[in-house]
Amino acid sequence: MIPRIAEETLRRYAGGFPVICITGPRQSGKTTLAKLAFPKKQYFSLEDPDTQLLARSDPRGFLDQLSWPDGLILDEAQYLPEIFKYIKATVDNDPKPGRYIITGSQQFSLMEKITESLAGRASFLTLLPFSLAELASAPEAGSPLSVENPWELMIKGLYPPLYDRDLSPQDFYAAYIASYVERDLRQLVNVKDLSTFQSFIKFCAARTGGVLNLSSLASDCGITHNTVKAWISVLSISGIIYLLRPYYKNFGKRLVKSPKLYFTDPGLACRLLGIQTAEQLFLSPLRGSLFEGFIISELLKNRLNRGETPELWFWRDNNDMEIDCLIGGAEKLVALEIKSGKTFSDEMTNGLERWSKIYTEGGDRLLVYAGLQKSVYKGIKLLPWKDIVNL
Repeated sequence: MIPRIAEETLRRYAGGFPVICITGPRQSGKTTLAKLAFPKKQYFSLEDPDTQLLARSDPRGFLDQLSWPDGLILDEAQYLPEIFKYIKATVDNDPKPGRYIITGSQQFSLMEKITESLAGRASFLTLLPFSLAELASAPEAGSPLSVENPWELMIKGLYPPLYDRDLSPQDFYAAYIASYVERDLRQLVNVKDLSTFQSFIKFCAARTGGVLNLSSLASDCGITHNTVKAWISVLSISGIIYLLRPYYKNFGKRLVKSPKLYFTDPGLACRLLGIQTAEQLFLSPLRGSLFEGFIISELLKNRLNRGETPELWFWRDNNDMEIDCLIGGAEKLVALEIKSGKTFSDEMTNGLERWSKIYTEGGDRLLVYAGLQKSVYKGIKLLPWKDIVNL
């Protein structure tokens, strides 16, 4: 069992809220985390027809604290949305902290129902696949940080089943795309033409690391602008993609105001692009964008696992002056550039040097690259990709 950093956050939430909702994409480890953190709670999956029938026929009896004194874990709760109004009535009558742990993969419908019924009574924890920090602390994960470069790790991806089963990435992602990305997600937006949705997701993968252009994506897929907007929203809320928002503070230049698109798991993005080996990834023209997404997703996981607001942005003006990631949460912004090269060159720091002339309040400047040497160059800290676990 590989420990999850989010377990401490989950226990903290359970000390103050009657309902805790764990969301995230399928196979990210939500059920395992809930059971591990609360072994005394009774577990039910509402995806199971018999459990659904039991809960639907007598919801008050099903939720009765006398029957389950230590509380309940309700898995895949989106399959029985009417249960939320009964949970509301139960916790209003007795707001004991940590009574219900609710998990769900279809965050779009789940969060909508919880927001309607349990506002102020529930806290949310988003669980993405393993982070590098979690894998690095677990010998059973095969020491993923013992390798010199990140390409094999990116191809494999970081979903838990890849680390606790004898399962190849090719087999896992083929089944994952067919059963979840193509089935569950298209049901949420009532997609009638599966081939169009398949093309749309692959076009998204091809645009990883790029500024999102809804009109261009709609034109390439042969669908409307509003359809693309709806589908992007579902992919984002479901934890498949992450939209990195631009930093809006005006530094005297016109700024790009559309988000950048990243996949939260590099293995899934690679599979959608047909990249199946580390050699193919190294030679791919999208290597830089995929590596950038890999680092951004690690920053995102590190914050979500601790229950923190991500406070991550990028910055780009209309002259294509860009900083890959700005990190907030401190007095001064931290500027981060991400490069997929293993050999450092002074050209890698050009953007950060220009940034220091625009952002005059100071703040750390970091360069994360695919190499192994840690150093300082012109006041810029050079960090190997493995050091992202400590950032």
